Order: sequence, then structure tokens, then C-alpha cells
Amino acid sequence: MFKFIRITVLLLILLGVAASAWRSQRTSVQWKYALPVNLYPINGDGSAASDAYIRSLTREDFSPIEAFMQEEAARYGRGAMASIEIRLGKPVDALPPATPSDRNALNVILWSLQMRWWAYRHGETRGSNTQVKLYLLYFDPARHPQLAHSTALQKGLMGRVNVFASPIMAKQNNVIIAHEFLHTLGATDKYVLATNQPLFPEGYAEPNLSPRLPQQFAEIMGGRTPLTATESETPDSLRKALIGAKTAQEINWQAAQK
Repeated sequence: MFKFIRITVLLLILLGVAASAWRSQRTSVQWKYALPVNLYPINGDGSAASDAYIRSLTREDFSPIEAFMQEEAARYGRGAMASIEIRLGKPVDALPPATPSDRNALNVILWSLQMRWWAYRHGETRGSNTQVKLYLLYFDPARHPQLAHSTALQKGLMGRVNVFASPIMAKQNNVIIAHEFLHTLGATDKYVLATNQPLFPEGYAEPNLSPRLPQQFAEIMGGRTPLTATESETPDSLRKALIGAKTAQEINWQAAQK
């Protein structure tokens, strides 16, 4: 009897968490108010360089992400409330669960549950439950010239984002952060994983451009600016990125075209 009661209580708790996540997920793209986006810096490699860089961070370092969302919302005819409010939280000392190397369905589900439980215990928020949590793992570029892919969860509105601890890379970091933030709202990747080449047409910022290549901007979920049929480059800032029509549909900025 005791085992049955314990399992029942656990199931009720899981149902409550799932219902809360579903409500937050729906509310996040209703755009009735500015969506809070909480950023929590983490020393990803334990280096002195990353620690010093984290201590130098201010909220203004991330304001281009707010400006990008506001400008793109206006381009799609959305009101002033279709915006975000960046909040820079206190650094977090613990590392979030690492993403599984074998990404089969079971491992991904288990990691997702672990990540949500970890996020519940790290990073305070204020106000509404509908808020995004992005954990920014900083790495010294002198020791880590390449970083692993970042990951974000729509169910739970949270992300684990790998970025460089360097002021030279700050603007490009914001491109990565904006990309992962949009994942939390339901935006999908629009590039070929094996090559990182943007998919045509949804991964192109201006698919109707003539001539088509080279493109001048990157579609934010395409991740890179197509230059030739086989070459592309990461934009150096959000000033070189746009939200494409498919992504706008996914985050409820534009109705799906029939």
C-alpha cells in the first residue's frame, strides 16, 4: 500500500510539472507581454580567464539580443509587447548535466528530466512562471578553439549554451544565445547537421534574392550566411541576422502560409 501511495504521489507531481511546463510553453509565444529571459553565466572550463570574463559581464553586453527581437518583431508587424526582457542573473557555480553522446530517444528524455531538475535548483527567477532560463557556459578560446553544440528545450523553456570567454567574441556569442533562445520558443534548426550548410529556402534570410548567392544576412535558425552552394560563414553579430518566415511562424509571429 505504501509503495502504491508513493508511486501515485510521484505521478501526480510529474503531471503537475508537465501541466505547468505546457502552460508556460503556450504563454511564451502569446506575446501579450515582454518575455523575461534569464541569463546565468557559468565557468565552463574552470579557467581563470573564464572567471575574469564572467566577472566583467553586464546586462548591456546582451542588449543587442533585445534589440534584435524588437526590430524583427516590428518587421513582422508585431506590437511592442512582442519583445523580451534580458535579465543577467548571478553566476552559477555548478555545471548543468552534460548532453548525452548517444542521443537516442531514451537518453535524450533522461537528460531532459535531469536538466529540468537541475534548473529548478539553480538560478532564481522573479514574477511569472513563464520565463526562459539560459545557462551560459563560458570557455577560454585559447584552450577551447571549438565548442560543442549548444542545446535548448522548448518543454521547460531552458537552454545550455556554450560560448567563448572573450570580448572579441561577445557579438558572435549573442548570435548563438539568440539562436538557442528561439529554440525554447519552438523554432527549429534550418541547416544540415553534417555540413552546417543552411537549408534552402527556410534557412535563407532572403530566399527570393536574385542572384540567390551570396546572401547578405544569416537566417538566425539557419545559423550561417550562405556564400556559395557549399560555403557559408557565421555572422559576426546580430546586425547580420534576420528571422525568416518559417521561424516567424514557429514562434507565432506570422500565420502559416497555405
